[in-house]
Amino acid sequence: MPPPVDIVKVAIEWPGANAQLIEMDQKRALSSIIREVCDGWSLSGSEQFALRYADGPQLYITEQSRSEIKNGTILRLAISPARAARQLLERIQSHGIDARLEALKELAKLSADPTFAAEFINMEGIGTLARLVESGTHFGEMLAFTLTAFLELMDHGIVSWDLISLSFIKQIAGYVNQPMVDVSILQRSLAILESMVLNSHSLYHRVAQEITVGQLIGHLQVSNQEIQTYAIALINALFLKAPEDRRQEMASTLAQKHLRSIILNHVIRGNRPIKAEMAHQLYVLQVLTFNLLEERMMTKMDPNDQAQRDIIFELRRIAFDGENDPTGTEKRKAMYTKDYKMLGFTNHVNPAMDFTQTPPGMLALDNMLYLAKVHQDTYIRIVLENSSREDKHECPFGRCAIELTRMLCEILQVGELPNEGCNDYHPMFFTHDRAWEEFFCVCIQLLNKTWKEMRATAEDFNKVMQVVREQITRALAMKPSSLDQLKNKLRGLNYSEILRLRQSERMSQDDFQSPPIIELRERIQPEILELIKQQRLNRLCEGSCFRKLGNRRRQEKFWFCRLSLNHKVLHYGDLDESPQGEVPFELLSDKIPVSDIKSVVTGKECPHMKEKSALKQNKEVLELAFSVLYDPDETLNFVAPNKYEYCIWTDGLCALLGREMGSDLTRSDLDTLISMEMKLRLLDLENITIPEAPPPVPKEPSSYNFTYNYS
Repeated sequence: MPPPVDIVKVAIEWPGANAQLIEMDQKRALSSIIREVCDGWSLSGSEQFALRYADGPQLYITEQSRSEIKNGTILRLAISPARAARQLLERIQSHGIDARLEALKELAKLSADPTFAAEFINMEGIGTLARLVESGTHFGEMLAFTLTAFLELMDHGIVSWDLISLSFIKQIAGYVNQPMVDVSILQRSLAILESMVLNSHSLYHRVAQEITVGQLIGHLQVSNQEIQTYAIALINALFLKAPEDRRQEMASTLAQKHLRSIILNHVIRGNRPIKAEMAHQLYVLQVLTFNLLEERMMTKMDPNDQAQRDIIFELRRIAFDGENDPTGTEKRKAMYTKDYKMLGFTNHVNPAMDFTQTPPGMLALDNMLYLAKVHQDTYIRIVLENSSREDKHECPFGRCAIELTRMLCEILQVGELPNEGCNDYHPMFFTHDRAWEEFFCVCIQLLNKTWKEMRATAEDFNKVMQVVREQITRALAMKPSSLDQLKNKLRGLNYSEILRLRQSERMSQDDFQSPPIIELRERIQPEILELIKQQRLNRLCEGSCFRKLGNRRRQEKFWFCRLSLNHKVLHYGDLDESPQGEVPFELLSDKIPVSDIKSVVTGKECPHMKEKSALKQNKEVLELAFSVLYDPDETLNFVAPNKYEYCIWTDGLCALLGREMGSDLTRSDLDTLISMEMKLRLLDLENITIPEAPPPVPKEPSSYNFTYNYS
C-alpha cells in the first residue's frame, strides 16, 4: 500500500549526532516538527532552530516552501534565520579581522536565501554593509564578500535602490575607475552599478556622473571575459536608460573611444569562445546601436524644406553631372523630371513625396546619399545601367532603395527593445564604423543583380523584394564574420539557388500528391513517427542543462534534468556551472516517477510564467517555457536554452506520456524523413530488374496503355 501523499520520508542531520529518519507529515505545523526533532537530540529552545536543505543552495524551509520536499531528501537542523542574521550582524561589526572575514564569507552565502535576507534586512543589515563599504577600510577578500552579500540582498527586491547614498555610489565607482583592483571586487562593483542604473532613474544620473564610457572601455581590453561581460552590460544599461537626447551624444563618444574596434579585437576575435552571456550583451549592444536609427526612420520628409530637397538634387547631380543644366526654368524643370524618372522615384515631379511614409522616412534618403558619396562609382553604375535598359526591365533605384531600407529595418528590428535571453548578434556589424550604411550598400547591389537575374519588370517588384529578403535572411543566418564574407554568401545565394532551395524545401509538401504516393506516405508515417519518438526519448536520457532565471542573469545557477534509461524516472538537480557533458544520475539528487506526471503545459499556462509581465523582453522566455505537472499538486518548471531544446523536451515528454508530439520540429522532421524514405523506396523500385516473360498468347489488341514514371 503506497504511503499517504501528505507524508514524506526524510533524514535530518545535526553536527556530531546520528541522523534522524522521520516521516514528515506535511499537514502538521513546521514548528511542531522542529520541536520533535530538537527533543530527539535533547536540544532546548526549538523556536531558535529551523530546517534547511543539506545539499545544493541549502535554503531554509518555510511553511510556503515545504511542499517542495521530496521523499529521500536530506535536511539539516540549523539555527533560525532570525538568530543567524542577528549573530552575523554582530560578528561583522566585531574588531577581530579573522572573525569578521568568516562572518562576511558566511553572509555572502546565506544572502541568496530569501528567508534569511528578509530577516537580515529587517535588522538594518544593508545599511551596516553600506557603511562598511563607505568607510573604505575593507580590502581584498573582505570587501569582495561584503559586495557579494550586498548585491544578493538587494536582488531580492525587498529594499528600493533609491535609498542608496551618494557616498556609497562614489566608493563603488572608485573601484571601477581604479587602474589596478582585485578582479572579484571589480566584477561585483560593475554588477552593482548596472543594477543601480537599471532599477532607479535617479541613480542613473548619479552613476552617469561618476562613470564615463571611456573609463569602462579599458575593462574590455583585459583577458578576463567575465570582466568584459560586466563592462559591456554596464555600457548597455547606461545606453538603455539614457534620455533620448543623450543617446546620440553617447554613441559619438563610443565611436571616438573606438569601442567597436576594441570589442572586435579583444572580445569577438579573442582567443576564447564567446559565452552565452557575452553573446547576449553583444546582441543588446547591437540592438541599441541600431535603435539610434529609429528617429530618422520615423521622420517624414518635409517637401518644403530646402535643405532636405538639396539632398535629392545632390543625388541627381552625382548621377548625371548637373553642371550643364539648361538656363531656362521650364527646360530645367523638364530635365529634372526626366532625371528623377531615371533615378527610379515614384513621384517624378516632386520626389520628396516618396520619403513621406514612415518607416523608412528620411533613413532611406540617408542611405542613398551615403551610397552616392562613398561608393560613387557603384551608385552611378546602378543608375545609368538601369536608365539605359528597355523601360519594361529597368530596376527603379529610388523605389528599390526606399523599400530595401524598410525591409532591413524589419529584419534587424530597428526600434524594438532587446529580447531577454536572445544571443543573436552578428560579428560583421562590429567590423565597420558605418556598418548599417555598408550593409545597405551591399544589399542594394544584391537587389540590382537579382532584378537582372529574374528579368523582372515593374509588375514583378514585390516578387523581387521577396526573393531579396530571403537571400538576406539566409545569408545572415550563416553568421558571416565580415561584410566581405557576407558578399560571398550572397553570391552563392543567386536567384537560381533560391529557386533550388525553395523547390527542395517544398518537395515534401508539393510533390508526391498522386493517390498511390499518398497511400505510401500514410503507410510509412507510423514507423517514422516511432523513430522520431525514440530519438526524442534518447535525447531525454542524455539530459539537458537549464538555467534558473533570476534578476541578474550573470549570477544565475544551472540545473540538469535527464530521463532514466528505463524511461520510468526523471532525475534532476542543481549545478554550480554549466556542464561540459553528460551528468551522472548520482549527482542529480531529486527525482519524479513518470507514473506521477499528470500533464505537460507550455507558455502562458506554466505556473512560473503566469506572474511574468507581458513585456517584449519576456516574449522569448515565454516561448521557451514549459512545466511538468505531477502528483499531488507539484510542478517542475523549465525554460529551454533554445527553440530546438524546447521542441526536443516537449515532444519527448509527450511521447513519454503517450500523447501526440506536435512541435514544429517534429512536423519538419516527419516531412523530411518521409520524403527521404519515399525517395529511397521509389529509387529501389526504379532499379528492379523484371525477368523476361514468356511470349504472350496472341489476343485482341488492348486499348489501354500504361506509362510508369518514377522520376
